[in-house]
Amino acid sequence: MIVKLEINTIAKKIDLSKPIDISIPLTASTENPIAWYLNEPKIEPVKDGDWIGKVSEGASVNFNSIEFNPHAHGTHTECIGHITTEFYSINQTLKNFFFQAELITVIPFQKGDDFVISKEQIKNALNGSKPEAIIIRTIPNFDTKKSKKYSNTNWAYLLEEAAAYIKEVGIKHLLIDLPSVDKEKDEGELLAHKAFWNYPLAPRLDATITEFIYVPTSILDGCYMLNLQIASFENDATPSKPILYKFI
Repeated sequence: MIVKLEINTIAKKIDLSKPIDISIPLTASTENPIAWYLNEPKIEPVKDGDWIGKVSEGASVNFNSIEFNPHAHGTHTECIGHITTEFYSINQTLKNFFFQAELITVIPFQKGDDFVISKEQIKNALNGSKPEAIIIRTIPNFDTKKSKKYSNTNWAYLLEEAAAYIKEVGIKHLLIDLPSVDKEKDEGELLAHKAFWNYPLAPRLDATITEFIYVPTSILDGCYMLNLQIASFENDATPSKPILYKFI
């Protein structure tokens, strides 16, 4: 299905029959990616006395309960409520779901004991573009990202200056293939989160961060239409399914 769009007075087209899913599915196994020192998610049939909510156990339906943490167990989208005393829900702050997005690839560089992403790298990769959303793919980009155990690995992260630059050019939606935009053990500073959301000076309530994505190497850098799908959780974060469409 070909859809015609007008973006900044420019006519464009996308093919809705060719989605590019950059989410990581939630699975109840050790193959699920994990961060923040938790165990794998659980998806288990409900039990009530002798009754087990599983067709193979005699029930008429499969009836599972799911235990997981959106921040630790896969692709999720979060709002400013992730770092505020006041309650903000992603289900209330994200009201539009289609955005012009720029996919960029960066190689984090070593700074002391860390690997980081700088303002200059983001600026150079965007090359003057000011999209509504930015999708950051990091190198190396092995598909083991889809099952990696990130706890205590000191993953790469955005420097505060990089997050601030993304905010300054007007980008509202930041997507990255890491468990967090910030350093794993940062003493709660959350410098990149705060810089991107402009917190606490003038909080950007309609801006979102999506973490734990995976963009296959076969997908080329460039401009895409992003459909940022979320589950309707009244929470600071929710599992999400970002979908890209090529412009044709």
